[in-house]
Amino acid sequence: MTFALHTQGENMGQESIDQTESTMTSPPFAEQWDTELRSGNPLGLSPYTPATPEDESVRTGLVHTPDGDYVLIECDFHRTGGTMGAVAGERVVRAYRRATEGRLPVAQIISTGGARLQEGYFALAQMTRTASAVAEHRAAGLLSAAVFRSPTTGGVFASWGTSADLRAVSPGATIGFGGPRVVQTVTGTFPPDSSHNAASAFRHGIVDAIIPEDEQVDWLEQALGLRSAPPLGADFPVPLASPPTTTPWEALMACRSHDRPSGVEWAAWLTDGWTELNGPGQRFRIGIGTIDSTRVMVIAMDRDRSGGSLSLPRPEDFRLARRGIALAARLGMPILTLIDTPGADPSPSSEAGDLAREISETLVALADVASVTVSLCVGEGGSGGAVALAHTDTMLMLEGSVFSVIGPEAGAVVLYRDIARAPELAASMRILPHDLAGFGFTDGVLPNSVDIVRRAVIDALDPSRVGRRNSRVDAATLAGLFS
Repeated sequence: MTFALHTQGENMGQESIDQTESTMTSPPFAEQWDTELRSGNPLGLSPYTPATPEDESVRTGLVHTPDGDYVLIECDFHRTGGTMGAVAGERVVRAYRRATEGRLPVAQIISTGGARLQEGYFALAQMTRTASAVAEHRAAGLLSAAVFRSPTTGGVFASWGTSADLRAVSPGATIGFGGPRVVQTVTGTFPPDSSHNAASAFRHGIVDAIIPEDEQVDWLEQALGLRSAPPLGADFPVPLASPPTTTPWEALMACRSHDRPSGVEWAAWLTDGWTELNGPGQRFRIGIGTIDSTRVMVIAMDRDRSGGSLSLPRPEDFRLARRGIALAARLGMPILTLIDTPGADPSPSSEAGDLAREISETLVALADVASVTVSLCVGEGGSGGAVALAHTDTMLMLEGSVFSVIGPEAGAVVLYRDIARAPELAASMRILPHDLAGFGFTDGVLPNSVDIVRRAVIDALDPSRVGRRNSRVDAATLAGLFS
């Protein structure tokens, strides 16, 4: 395989900021690529000594594992400050194109000071070139993962760095588009301790995990599906039996009980491994889970048991869900949603966050997925906040779960101006699983048995079931029109 250098000339320059030997922990290259490319001095700066090929910030190559190969891109601050000039950019572009041609995933280990200032626009242009190479890799349905070490800032972070599908950071790392000194120069204020660091990046959903350096190679290979990921884990007793048959109101109250497991517990019981997709929301847990050796995107509602508002999904939760849906769609990965919520949060702050549109876009995203999708209502399915994750090829419900057009309390206030009539309304709305199965809106009612539910989910993940998300609700709706 041969690649031409697609920049104006091969003599691009860099300043040797730090020539100390790298101590970067990374897997060994089985092949290292493009070691002959040498930086020059395109702007004619003097004095300026371009780096040798060995001192270039970026190294690329192929890594072998027992479960498959992947492309590794290593950008090290110990070499020229981890800066990206034309040679570094060219190595990244070629690495991504080799990965695309070979249908290989890409791992990135990055510490960087950003674009190489001594190369001017020659350096800046590498942001666009590397972004295009990433786009080609994505369009081929391939996965990437990155870990960021300290520091990670500037043009590398804002191009091929943070474009990785899954992202982790070293504890305590400095991370951000602008380094702290740049922030102080541009804004007049040095960033506070709560910003531009690993904890802040995780809190705001910029990265998916904070991983110590000696565990990062394991995390990368787990994220790429080349190593078994650890289980999610759930500190909750496994259900032993289905609850007794109750009235709809009693079933609803049981769904809200502190003793009933929520979506995140079922995610832990149904999956064997878990790689988290992090976001700023607190109501959903999303990860790539392994079920019967198949990688599945799992979107689990995590009901708050304190009785507070954390059970109510907010706009940011649906945005995170769509990140998972979009990634699964691009990779051709199945999707499993686990539903348990009284409904979406209707507060002023959620309205300001465009809640209705976030729900709408989540429904559209699920409608557009070409891979098989499954939803399982494990507790309360409340209104649009719940149905946003129920537009799937197969919809299943646990015995004792409920699904309603609106919470009976709110519905009683709307219809009767009397919240005391909520139990009466719950009975008339036909919210129990067997009611919905009779109407044709759900495909099955399952006992609270992890083994039975797991088998039903595995069966529903059969790719031959793709396309049923519309036919099921269409048929039920037509039956309702003529009832």
